Amino acid sequence: MGIGTLILVTLAGWINRQQQDVIEYLREEVRVLRELHGKKRLRFSDDQRRRLAQKAKRLGLSRLKEVAAIVSPQTLLAWHRKLIASKYDSSGVRRGVGRPPTDEHLRDLVVRMAEENRSWGYTRIQGSLANLRHVVGRGTIAGILKGAGVEPAPRRGKETSWAEFLRVHWEVLAAADFFTVELWSWGRLTRYHVFFVIRLATRKVHIAGIIPEPDGRWMRQVGRNLTDCQEGFLRECRFLIHDRATVFTREFISILGCAGVQSIRLPARSPNLNAFAERFVRSVKSECLDQLILVGERSLRRAVDEFSAHYHEERNHQGLENKLIEANFAAGEAGELKCRERLGGLLRYYHREAA
Repeated sequence: MGIGTLILVTLAGWINRQQQDVIEYLREEVRVLRELHGKKRLRFSDDQRRRLAQKAKRLGLSRLKEVAAIVSPQTLLAWHRKLIASKYDSSGVRRGVGRPPTDEHLRDLVVRMAEENRSWGYTRIQGSLANLRHVVGRGTIAGILKGAGVEPAPRRGKETSWAEFLRVHWEVLAAADFFTVELWSWGRLTRYHVFFVIRLATRKVHIAGIIPEPDGRWMRQVGRNLTDCQEGFLRECRFLIHDRATVFTREFISILGCAGVQSIRLPARSPNLNAFAERFVRSVKSECLDQLILVGERSLRRAVDEFSAHYHEERNHQGLENKLIEANFAAGEAGELKCRERLGGLLRYYHREAA
C-alpha cells in the first residue's frame, strides 16, 4: 500500500467517524426533545411529512433503521408512497356535471354569424368557425342558438328583420309621407298637405306636391312624375316605403310597379319604421314652418322651397357624419366670411369664399 493510498484511507476513516459522531449527537438530541415533549404523540404537518419522506427514500430501509428516531422507518416509507399516490389523485378536484361550458366570446360569435347570415345552418356555421380555428360541434352550435332564442336556418331564413331589409336595400330605398300645414287663406285657416319623398342613403328630399286635399287623380299624376324615366326622383330606386293612408291608391302603386318600384306598406301606427321621413318633417316644421305665419299657398311654397334648398346645400346632417348633402360652391380657408340668409334670416349659413 502506497503512502497516498494510506492517506486516503486514513482521511476517509476520519470523515466517517465525524459523520457518525454527528449522527449520534442528532439522535441523542431527538431523544432529549422527545423526553421533554413527553409521551404525547407527535403531530406532523403535511409539509413536514413530505420533507421527511423525501429524505427517507434516499437512505433506504436498512439505513433508516439506524438513524430514524422520531418515527419508524415503515412510517417514513408509507409517507413516501402516499406522496407518490397524491401526485396522480384527482379526487379532490371539483368538476362540473357534463362538458365544460363554451367560452363566452365563442358563443357570441356563433350568435353573430347566425343573425348576420339568416340562411346559414349549423353545418355552415361550423365550417366558418373552423376557418377561424374554432372546433365546435353541431350540437353545441344548436344549443347555443336555442339558448339565445335564434331560430334554425329554415325558419330564420323566411323571416327578414326590418333592420336587415333596410341594410340590404339601403342604396335603392326611398320613403314617402305627408305633413300638413295650416295657413291663412281668404280670412280663415286652411289645411294644406305637403307630399315628399326622401332617399334614405343620401337623405335627398323631393317635394312631390302641395295641395289642400289630395285625391286619387292627383296621386296618379304625382306617381307618373316620380317615375319619369328622365327626371323622375324614383328612377334609381327599387322600393318605396309609405304608410297605409288611403291616398296611396292601387293606381298609384300600380304606376310605381310598372316603373320597377315596389311599394312597401308599413304596419298601422308604426311611425318608427319610417323614421327618416318623420325626422325630415320634424326639421322642416321646427326650423322653418312653425316660425312663420303663412298667408296663401304661394307663401307656403316659397317657404318649403327655401328650406329645401337650405336642407340640401347649407344644413349639416348628423346622419351623414355632420356633412352637407350637396356642396355647390368651393369653400376657402382664408377668404372673406360670408353669411347666406334665407326667409329674412330665419335660415342662415356661414362660409368663406374661395380666394
